[in-house]
Amino acid sequence: MPSPRPVGHRIETDYDRRRLRQWLAGEARADGVTRRRLLTLLAATAAGTALEAARPARAAGGPIVKPLSPEWFIQRGTNAETRWEALRGTGHHTPNELFFVRNHTATPVLNADEWRLRLWGSGLRGTPGEDRPVEFGYDDLRALPAVTRTAFVECAGNGRSYYTSQQGETVSGTSWALGAIGVARWRGVRLADVLRRAGLSPYAVDVQPRGLDAEYVSGGENLGRVRRPLPLAKALNDVLLAYEMNGERLPYDHEYPVRVLVPSWVGISSIKWVGDIEVSVQPLFSPWNTAFYRLFGPSHPEGGSAPLTRQTTKSAFELANVATFAVGRRHVLHGRSWSGAGAVARAEVSTDGGANWRTARPHDRPRTSTWTRWSLSWQPEAPGATHLLARATDSAGRTQPDLAVPNTLGYLFDAVVRHPVNVV
Repeated sequence: MPSPRPVGHRIETDYDRRRLRQWLAGEARADGVTRRRLLTLLAATAAGTALEAARPARAAGGPIVKPLSPEWFIQRGTNAETRWEALRGTGHHTPNELFFVRNHTATPVLNADEWRLRLWGSGLRGTPGEDRPVEFGYDDLRALPAVTRTAFVECAGNGRSYYTSQQGETVSGTSWALGAIGVARWRGVRLADVLRRAGLSPYAVDVQPRGLDAEYVSGGENLGRVRRPLPLAKALNDVLLAYEMNGERLPYDHEYPVRVLVPSWVGISSIKWVGDIEVSVQPLFSPWNTAFYRLFGPSHPEGGSAPLTRQTTKSAFELANVATFAVGRRHVLHGRSWSGAGAVARAEVSTDGGANWRTARPHDRPRTSTWTRWSLSWQPEAPGATHLLARATDSAGRTQPDLAVPNTLGYLFDAVVRHPVNVV
């Protein structure tokens, strides 16, 4: 029998539904973008065209700073997807140099000595009706009590290409396979501590971080810098302002000097190169939780779903596409499974197209917000092309399905992926 959903999930669901009703009823404001323009974007998104119309700017030297070895990465426009075969033997944490990159525009090269985090808005204590900004410098944050947390960051579109290749669905957006995820050991300060030091009002409801990367243009209109609100309950729970990654300062591509880390949620929530945070007593909306990062299509509510929050359950083999195996020999298959709803309770592998499943041996203690590595032995008995399948069940009782429910922008793919291999 599935475990009951944690109380925190119920709070998040209530928040999502409330914000969706407020947006559809026109009761919320979207900073810097008119509601009329958002409705235009919304209509385009529902038809699967809004992201295709976006043309992010590129820096003269390219959108990504770090070297992108073709043995480690697949370049996808302003983004870089990690090859799963490159993760074999790397341990639980993804090395910084192998971590995937998701850029809306291009990586900014910032100076920590000049960086400031500005907190402002009606949700801070001060004169009623007036904003009272509070600033923190890089050294100010590092002087606060630090915490360390292992967590994955995963793009909401991770696995998007399989909607088309496995299910024949037409979707828009970057054609990620499963490499738009990485797990790191993050060190930083709790967002809750910073909010309270800034003078958090008891009437605050939403917190909206904004990045310092270049402004984003979609359909010919400037939508401003990437920003997305969080419910105050989540912001006060487990969200970090991170300044270290795997024991080192954040690399430029991974949000030096400071990023937001929102464990278990879709990657867009973990705002990169954070520069300011609005704290509000009113619900906040931006293009990134109205026109983008919602589910549209025949299987979803008219007008779209609530904004995306928690990630789905996925599994991947640490193998190249169409890897080769020798017939009649024993091999050890390695892979990783993860979920945004809880720890991985079980990972299973099928080597006969899904007719039979065997439980894989876990290599990690199951924990929330991160993946579990696993392995399983296999001795193929006949040559030819075949598929390996892996699926996970999480502590909330969710098991990966055979088919993912489609949506026009290809978010939250969670179906079992058929990994092609050759036996010779």
